[in-house]
Amino acid sequence: MPPRLVTFEMANNHMGDLDHGLRIIREFAAVSREFPEFSFAMKLQYRDLDSFIHPAMRGREDVKYIKRFSETRLSRAQFDSLVEETRRQGLLTMSTPFDEASVDVIEAQGLDIIKVASCSFGDWPLIERIVRTDRPIIASTAGASVATLDNMVSFLRHRDKAFALLHCVAEYPAPDEHMQLSQIDFLRQRYPGLRVGFSTHEHPDHADLVAMAVAKGADIFEKHVAVGTPEYPVNGYSATPEQVRRWLASARRAFAICGSPSERAPVNTAEQDSLRSLRRGVFVRRPIDAGQTLENADVYFAFPPEPGQITANEWSKYSRFVAREPIAADGAVTLANTEQSDRRARILDIACRVRELLQHSRITVPGGVDLEISHHYGLERFDEVGLTMFTVVNRGYCKKLLVSLPGQLHPEQLHRRKEETFHILFGEIEISLDGKLQRCKEGEVINIEPGVRHAFSTRTGAVIEEISSTHFADDSFYTDEAINLNRDRKTRLMYWLN
Repeated sequence: MPPRLVTFEMANNHMGDLDHGLRIIREFAAVSREFPEFSFAMKLQYRDLDSFIHPAMRGREDVKYIKRFSETRLSRAQFDSLVEETRRQGLLTMSTPFDEASVDVIEAQGLDIIKVASCSFGDWPLIERIVRTDRPIIASTAGASVATLDNMVSFLRHRDKAFALLHCVAEYPAPDEHMQLSQIDFLRQRYPGLRVGFSTHEHPDHADLVAMAVAKGADIFEKHVAVGTPEYPVNGYSATPEQVRRWLASARRAFAICGSPSERAPVNTAEQDSLRSLRRGVFVRRPIDAGQTLENADVYFAFPPEPGQITANEWSKYSRFVAREPIAADGAVTLANTEQSDRRARILDIACRVRELLQHSRITVPGGVDLEISHHYGLERFDEVGLTMFTVVNRGYCKKLLVSLPGQLHPEQLHRRKEETFHILFGEIEISLDGKLQRCKEGEVINIEPGVRHAFSTRTGAVIEEISSTHFADDSFYTDEAINLNRDRKTRLMYWLN
């Protein structure tokens, strides 16, 4: 079904007069062309009156609906003419069948959509016949109990049908205090992912209710329509072309005000400029040389920001700023005097690959444990030299999980206080202990005493359980002094499993 679908419900307002029905189609098709952002359908109602009405009740003019249905009877050929004109006018075709024989007619005519009326919601013989078609279904829910709603939704979903529900109040017209528009919320919350719309029977001059329905997430609408003439006056709940114009204009304005519920709002330049003027700018504490990478200790944040300045909102652990030119103390850090790079995508890619390796190895990491990424020579060389790890506990003893991606090397280091044991949980590693190489497979255990230089690499990717004495942050000494001097060699992620 198309988005923002509006159904013009003709019902019996053709009055059994083919020419009047054709006029309704043409006049409302003209209205539809004024609102190209919507899709439109013209809906008829089908009853096989010779079987629909009990034999003993036929001709009873004292029964309201029998009289109405009988007086507005159209032949199959006349309904075919209405369908043909609907298509000629560029509208979708749609009908509400009230009996199984009418579903046969819908299939024979090849209509686009089948509507289930509120009174037929839970008419299981009829629903069984409708689901044998390949047509999408829109069902009104007026008066349905929660149990019936659940049963219908389950029935249609299990049959993989394309369908939507309409909140509806079956009073004609329905007073405002009975509209219960929050039922749209109820249906959307109870059946996530299901399209929910609004079938309106309020007074046709009330154009505000459709705007409220839009704000609640409805994007399918149904409106009873009629064209008034001296011979055929309009009833109290059907809208004329001019009333529908005002109603659609209200819906259009509501969609424009509400925007899209499925994505973040587009950039508002005026809003962005206003917010930027209220942010803190980034300033340097001391003189900065050209080529120097700015660290947290080098900067402070203060108001107001200067034009083109980097603000506190753009300063994060993922961002890297390198001075293009000298910056004087208390000078602004700007787009012009620094080169900027954002490492966020790179970090998230690493987290994704670690998660995939853990899933492949079927090793579970305790929830809430931070992911620590070691990029000894920078993120650019992480795939070559690097490691990720999780500190599960660090008390009088320490437990970590080390994850080495395929092709990675962890560079040589030693600990002066910590003694550690590696248990290979997954994959293979080649480990160097004081320069002596050995290959270790899954299940093997390696003990590393304090002072022993150790490095390891893996072709396959590996997960290592490290059990050790307490880990101290100042007890890792790398053979390459450049790593020891690198103050930006670690990144920590919380909630990385998400």
